[in-house]
Amino acid sequence: MSSQPLILITNDDSIEAKGIASLVEAMKPLGDILVVAPDTVQSGKGHAITIHEPLRLKKSNIFPGIESYTCSGTPVDCVKLGIYEVLKDRPTLLVSGINHGSNAATNVLYSGTMSAAVEGAIEGIPSIGFSLLDYHADADFDASMHYAQLIAKGVLDNNLQTGTCLNVNIPKGKLSDLKGYKICRQGKAYWEDSFDKRQDPFGGDYYWLTGDYRNTDKGEDTDLWALANNYVSVVPTQFDMTAHHLISILNEWNI
Repeated sequence: MSSQPLILITNDDSIEAKGIASLVEAMKPLGDILVVAPDTVQSGKGHAITIHEPLRLKKSNIFPGIESYTCSGTPVDCVKLGIYEVLKDRPTLLVSGINHGSNAATNVLYSGTMSAAVEGAIEGIPSIGFSLLDYHADADFDASMHYAQLIAKGVLDNNLQTGTCLNVNIPKGKLSDLKGYKICRQGKAYWEDSFDKRQDPFGGDYYWLTGDYRNTDKGEDTDLWALANNYVSVVPTQFDMTAHHLISILNEWNI
């Protein structure tokens, strides 16, 4: 049995995306790799799991020399199957991505990439989600690969507090353009949604979700500020969504 760290890799853009191929290359020097990734694009699925239909898990040869599988389900399904069916144990590290597009601020709530990392944290595995602010299928991942390797090595060397993971976003551009990384808090922002209403050839209405992202947070300690100023943002993230500051207030309600 290898003494190398075992790294489980997944994503939400599918196993065929350039981002996950880049992440595999970045992780190769750090340990032994297992890939379990969706067979189709699963962006925006959040923490969804598949419970009303069967899951399919198939061996893939997409990465020569790397044990890889495709999964018919969501990124979280991939994590669960990787742990409980393929490995039958927990890996040393879980990394997700590299996502095509931002998962900064409140995007983390919708992100399949980050939900895979959060699932890893729930399982007690040090986990990281990586995202590049470039939606292009043939985006330049060189800078992302550099920081993915740097930060993953940092987690392997230092570990993470149980129940937490890292949300890492990388600005679009060359490595030489980036100023480094900043440890940040999650910025406050929201989607101002709108729908593009169209009709199919049979006269039926259908909709494309669209909208504008509104940054309402002017703080210089946020991921949004870091990214706008050409820093890689690193946000410690947890799955405990309890509003702890409200517990004492609610206990005082006379109801």
